[in-house]
Formats: sequence, C-alpha cells, structure tokens
Amino acid sequence: MKPTFRTLLICLLPFSALHAQVPAPAREKRSYEVAFSNLPEAKRKEYGEKLNETRRLFNDKRIFEAVNKANETSAIFPDDPELLSLIGACQVEFRNFDKAMEAFKKADSLAPNDPQTLFNVAELNFVTKNWPEAEINLAKVIAFSPPGHDQPAFQLNRLTEFKLLLVKLKLNKAAEAASIAQKYDYLDDSPFPYYAKAAVLFSEGKDIEAEGQMARAARIFQDPNIVAPWQDTMIEFGYVKGFFGGDEAPAP
Repeated sequence: MKPTFRTLLICLLPFSALHAQVPAPAREKRSYEVAFSNLPEAKRKEYGEKLNETRRLFNDKRIFEAVNKANETSAIFPDDPELLSLIGACQVEFRNFDKAMEAFKKADSLAPNDPQTLFNVAELNFVTKNWPEAEINLAKVIAFSPPGHDQPAFQLNRLTEFKLLLVKLKLNKAAEAASIAQKYDYLDDSPFPYYAKAAVLFSEGKDIEAEGQMARAARIFQDPNIVAPWQDTMIEFGYVKGFFGGDEAPAP
C-alpha cells in the first residue's frame, strides 16, 4: 500500500521570518536570518522571486521543475527553513524519504522546534512506520504548537493528536491511547471524537462499529476537505483500505 501525504503537504505554508510581512514578536535573530540580511539587496530580491516560483511550481505539482528552481534558489541562499521544507516535500513526491528527512531535519536545526517543521518530520516518521520516532516528534508538535484559532490550524492540531493516538496503539500503549481518545466529545468541532473511537474499536477487532463511527463523522462534517485527511491517516495506518475498496491509497 502506498502512503499518502495530504497532511504533510498541508503543513508546507510560508513560515520563514525572512519573508514575513508582519513583524514577529521581538526576539534575537537566528543565525540564518542574520546571514540573509547580510546579502546584497539585489540578491535578496532575486531569492524571494525564485522562492515564490518554487512554491508555485510545487503547488501546481510540477515537481521536476520545482526541484530545478529550488536548486537555483538554494544557490543564492541554502539555509532558509522554508526552502528546505519545499525541497523535502519534493523528495517525498519522489518517495526519496531519506533525502526528505535530511532536508526537514536541517530545517529543524536552523529553526528549532518550529511546529510546522516538526510536523513534517513526524509525518514522515508516521508514513514510513517508524513508530518510536513518530511518538517522540508528534508529542513535540503538540507541545510547541500554539492554540489554533483558525480552522486549518485547529483541524491540524486535532489531527496531530489523533496520529499520536494511533502511534500509541501501534506501540501497545492502549491505556494511553484510550486516554487521548477521551479528550474531546461530540461538541468538538472536528472529526476527532469519531475517528478516535473508530481507531480504538479497530484495535479491539470491532470493525463494523468502527466503520459506523467514521460514517457518522462523514455525515456530520460534510465538507470532504475536512474528513479526507482523517480518512487518509486511517489508510496510512492500515485500518482502512483505499476509498474504492482497493489495496492502494489514493494518489497524493
């Protein structure tokens, strides 16, 4: 079964302080930010244009072109965490997981404990079934993520907790998984309560009841964009087959 990467790609949003339009809270600049600010203005402008083009090509799924443009961008300045995350995402598309992890970890070393970078590392752990590392890094994402008030951030925070629940099940930590599953009830504005119950039920061999919980989530959250990452996660984990009953997950 091929892994899916919908949630990994959700996380690839611009976050680098190099390109922020609104000033971040005062803090000491990181070394890569200082290095970038020391580039000539023309180089900084050229870098920004090439980075924007790399993003556009990646979002259009023109991955080979995105890689070429990323290489041009990196030739100007190689140490931007956002660029490294884009490079890692391109490598994921090619299923070059070792190269992807190398890029994500370098991004994390430059901007330690950034939740988006940590999530990409944890997601790659998850889809490659490195459960002990996934447990560590998903817990870090939860610890360092600010409360999400907008819907995308809120849904991603909940999905991260759900992935941690699944990893706990895989590591035979059923009591810890059950504790996570009980954190939110039906009043929560996410599919978490239904998919959490489904995961626990699947782990107990109660497949029909588990499928009922997922069907309930689909009825309540009628927007496919909300439910799809949760369904993809179940496919990645192995509890659910592809959307059409086949052996493979849908294309990313």
